[in-house]
Amino acid sequence: MASAKACHILTDSKDKCDDLKKQIEEGADFEEMAKTHSLCPSGNKGGDLGEFSPGAMVPEFDKVVFSEEVGAVHGPIKTQFGYHLIKITSRTD
Repeated sequence: MASAKACHILTDSKDKCDDLKKQIEEGADFEEMAKTHSLCPSGNKGGDLGEFSPGAMVPEFDKVVFSEEVGAVHGPIKTQFGYHLIKITSRTD
């Protein structure tokens, strides 16, 4: 069965998410940005969500994690919780 590991940063606005993504693309550390800015409790762990299978996350999140490039930062992704930056750290099919 497929599984993935990912980290994310949750914000309350697309603008905030865009700004954080720009900073990360310019060299800011994803995990440090998650600790400082994420609204999700996982922020304390650098945004680490651990390993999960398809269906464990909301559909918008799953779609990115199980189809986009591993190692890249994706987003902003809008869900019912807010706006996410998602960094896929590994995936098995």
